[in-house]
Amino acid sequence: MTFPQISVKATDVTLTPELQGLIEQKLQPLGKFLHIRGDEKCDVELERTSGQQTGKIYRAEINLFSGGTLYRAEATEEQIEQAIDVARDDLRHELQKQSGKKRSLLQRGRRA
Repeated sequence: MTFPQISVKATDVTLTPELQGLIEQKLQPLGKFLHIRGDEKCDVELERTSGQQTGKIYRAEINLFSGGTLYRAEATEEQIEQAIDVARDDLRHELQKQSGKKRSLLQRGRRA
């Protein structure tokens, strides 16, 4: 399965082609959890929080719309790559949980 088109919004972060490629590379494996219908949309927002000089200053938010359902993950970390990784892992967990629910429902129907 292919992942839907990704739109990226960057606030106080320079969106380079390398960063865009990194986001696409990290999110592509999540396509295996989706049943592509054509209405999928993925929005990624990267932000450097203002007023803070040290600590967790980068925020990554991923919103995935698929089949009328919104899957959302957000993370704040010290480096932008770490924030993307944590948000991606949270999104993967949500997608796996939903996939497991659908599979369980199908199995219950077969048993009945």
